[in-house]
Amino acid sequence: MRLYIAEKPSLARAIAAALPGPHQKGQGWIRCGSGDEAATVSWCIGHLLEPAEPGHYHPGWKKWRIEDLPLFPERWELVPKEGVRQQLAVLESLIRQADLIIHAGDPDREGQLLVDEVLRHVGTQAPVQRVLISDLTPAAVARALRAPRDNREFRRLSHSALARQRADWLYGINLTRFYTLSYQQQGEQGVYSVGRVQTPVLGLVVARDQTIENFQAKPYFRIEASFRATEEEDDPRPFTARWLPDEAFQDHLDEENRLLDRALAERIAGEVQGRPGAIVEPRFRDRAEAPPLPLSLSALQIEAARLFRMGAKEVLDTAQSLYERHQLITYPRSDCRHLPEEQFQQRQQVINAIARVAPELAGPCQNADLDRRSAAWNDKEVDAHHAIIPTTRSAARGTLTPAETRLYDLISRYYLMQFSADAIHREGRLTVRVAEHRFRASESAVAEPGWKTLELKRREDRSTPEKPPLPRLDTRAPVLCEQARVSDHKTQPPQHFTDATLLSAMTNIARFVADPELRKTLRETDGLGTEATRAAIIETLFKRDYLFREGRFIRATDKGKRLIEALPESVGKPDRTAVWEATLESIRRGEGDPRAFLTALQEEIREFLSTPRDSAVPDPAEPAAGPHCPKCRAPMVEREGRFGRFYACSRYPRCTGTRPLEDTAPEDGTSQKPVPCPRCFSPLVRRQGKKGWFWGCSNFPACRQTVNDLEGVPDVRLRKAT
Repeated sequence: MRLYIAEKPSLARAIAAALPGPHQKGQGWIRCGSGDEAATVSWCIGHLLEPAEPGHYHPGWKKWRIEDLPLFPERWELVPKEGVRQQLAVLESLIRQADLIIHAGDPDREGQLLVDEVLRHVGTQAPVQRVLISDLTPAAVARALRAPRDNREFRRLSHSALARQRADWLYGINLTRFYTLSYQQQGEQGVYSVGRVQTPVLGLVVARDQTIENFQAKPYFRIEASFRATEEEDDPRPFTARWLPDEAFQDHLDEENRLLDRALAERIAGEVQGRPGAIVEPRFRDRAEAPPLPLSLSALQIEAARLFRMGAKEVLDTAQSLYERHQLITYPRSDCRHLPEEQFQQRQQVINAIARVAPELAGPCQNADLDRRSAAWNDKEVDAHHAIIPTTRSAARGTLTPAETRLYDLISRYYLMQFSADAIHREGRLTVRVAEHRFRASESAVAEPGWKTLELKRREDRSTPEKPPLPRLDTRAPVLCEQARVSDHKTQPPQHFTDATLLSAMTNIARFVADPELRKTLRETDGLGTEATRAAIIETLFKRDYLFREGRFIRATDKGKRLIEALPESVGKPDRTAVWEATLESIRRGEGDPRAFLTALQEEIREFLSTPRDSAVPDPAEPAAGPHCPKCRAPMVEREGRFGRFYACSRYPRCTGTRPLEDTAPEDGTSQKPVPCPRCFSPLVRRQGKKGWFWGCSNFPACRQTVNDLEGVPDVRLRKAT
């Protein structure tokens, strides 16, 4: 029997649709064809197995005790996840019957691991092949099924994912228990979760918040002068140029070469006004700009956050719906921005589909130059999956939501850009010398927009005026400084992170690493988390009351700040975690050793736990004065409405929780500091049932954990938690 194992039911159905009939559906499987063509399709539901809890390895590890740390399993074990045991049993039975197994997990690290771990758990001698499916349309699935590869080619991908899984267990379990118990000794309640990736992300936000809070504006001064050519045969158009500082004025400049001395600025302006000068460096050119590459998931999330104010998780969920339900885009959890060269042959079908699904793009589709071939098509840059592009499917399965429409339009525009002409920028620069001072003027304009006609811009971007064209003057052309003026300015603090800028920071983490050698190492493989996990990491930090929203800005809560203050500097900064991500990437390429990686990590954990307990935890802060959202337990902020001021959830619009302003001590317990669920760490919410008050997880129904009510607070005994 041929057995296909897909990552999820939607992919299994797509595979079955591409296989010959007749089709017979059973509990957890689909049988296709008959005779020699017969095959069975089954599926996982994400990970069917998960790393065992500490208590599985040693009964004493069920209790949270500092004296037991560190917890290092001698032999790693996986256990069936709750709620999916039936499907695991179905797969076990089918695997034992199979003569050939075709691995059809998603084309990424986790997709490789979750099927591999089931095969290892069951044990099989049957040969295993691998198919990579990035497009759920029937024709694309059929092509993928005709090109199976040996699953052993992907062992390194699986080893990388397994190393990440075990690293997360070691790091999260040990450090979460250590710092939670340390806080308990100081009288604090709740769980202080520490994660290999989530904590450095929190550290980025805390550091940015602190920079803004401690920022002191400093005045600086700018000198601008108006010039005009003095020879009759020269271009008479006036132009404005800005003073260029040189080494003689270094003592009066800041680190960004801004002039700090107003008296000096006034003196320079007086020295050049009304004086003759000459052009020392004219430079004019037309610069071609190639279209940007198609989108990866991170690039899509950043653009959608910038243009549409969509959160990272919302983008991922919407893209997943376009992929699974509507089959309108290719696999969305991709970190690649290139396309396989064979895909170029499908360009006409893809463009035809775009014109039908998005009629507003019919004009650009018609004008697409199909003979153009951008740098996007490059087999050397494509690994397990390629960039996100539209499929050849020409109709959605049902009506698209506004969010789905926006994302499909955005993805389609980036694909159509590949068949558009380069944008031509007209750039100019004039450098003027007056006495010993130099001034520089510049121009920049789009001469031929090319692919930029497909670019989406925010309303505020459209208002940016273009610089007027400069006169065409030659070297040594005489000019006169007609006027010089000094303007006052103040340094500005950086902005708080938004969804777009935080995702960009996680993707390009080398920018936030101080060590130049480490920054150089991380440029090729930089990044905190993966394409598939970054949205979930940010969302987890909100759920655990480490972050909150203030309008479109993301800020750290007092709880988040206390945790970062308590941690060793290396834990709260991205440097080490980014190196780990680079190491995981080297394991994927076959250049790194997963065992050496985990051994080194264990030594690091031992060092963290050797920190004196008194210095590990700062003094606990006062409880939060304001209420927390009755729906998700995020901090609430005051807002102005039609009927006066009220409390609204800081996660709006994703959460619409509200309460009256005067309701600061409600019976549902939301005026208290949130206490995390002992199972998933989401905040607990006080609810009233038939038998009175109890506490339930705010992540219900995904988590059904409940806790008894003890005089208005949750009866959580962490020393007995697992």
